Amino acid sequence: PGLIKIRLKFLNDTEEVAVARPEDTVGILKSKCFPGQESQMKLIYRGQLLQDQARTLRSLRITDNCVIHCHRSRGAAAATPALPDPGPAGPTTPGLPMGGGTLMVPTVMVVLALGWYFRINYRQLFTAPATVSLIGVTVLVTFLAFGVYGQ
Repeated sequence: PGLIKIRLKFLNDTEEVAVARPEDTVGILKSKCFPGQESQMKLIYRGQLLQDQARTLRSLRITDNCVIHCHRSRGAAAATPALPDPGPAGPTTPGLPMGGGTLMVPTVMVVLALGWYFRINYRQLFTAPATVSLIGVTVLVTFLAFGVYGQ
């Protein structure tokens, strides 16, 4: 009696169920669920990072069967003893903090925007099959973008 079940959801879509009391604090929940890894774990509830370790679950309005998203931070992992770092897994490009794949969608959108700009301003250069193809590619890219990023 008085216990609540909390669904802990991880980035790889796995879930665990934790049992806690509404009077438990965020720090107690971390120590129950992640012993020895409390400083590495970030808990997110309703889009808010639960930083205050002294706040109770009740004060955060965490009730039975709520979902808390869990993320293991890399920064605090260096504080725990571990194997030596073997170095980077592959070649890195200095000056580019993100991979090339993250630029694919904006690049395709710019190319499509240019295609539509030229279609509207230079319509004499576009045949009917070219216009239909532009419409088809636009619809396809839109569905792919919403399918990938709309989850």
